[in-house]
Amino acid sequence: MKRLTCNISGRVQMVMYRSFVLGNAKRLGLKGIVQNMEDGSVKVVAEGDKESLDHLLQLLNKGPRLARVESVKETWSEATGKFSEFKIVYDGRFDKVRSKVHNLLD
Repeated sequence: MKRLTCNISGRVQMVMYRSFVLGNAKRLGLKGIVQNMEDGSVKVVAEGDKESLDHLLQLLNKGPRLARVESVKETWSEATGKFSEFKIVYDGRFDKVRSKVHNLLD
């Protein structure tokens, strides 16, 4: 098992990028997190088999239709087993409100 940590920059916030990552990571059977960063980038930490992580990396470079990915900085390491699922980490006041709405809809 491997861990892939990526910092994605470009137009990746407010374009459903985190939801795109969440859906694809779950489909690929990966565990980890995706979160918006204060600098406008998105951070992804995913653990799973190398083949699934490679596929996710290809998807991260593309992003959803409205995104414009300018760069993906990747780091590989051994998995820690820290995560039990793949989820969006919400930070800030806007994300906390959005998280509550998302939880109501689930």
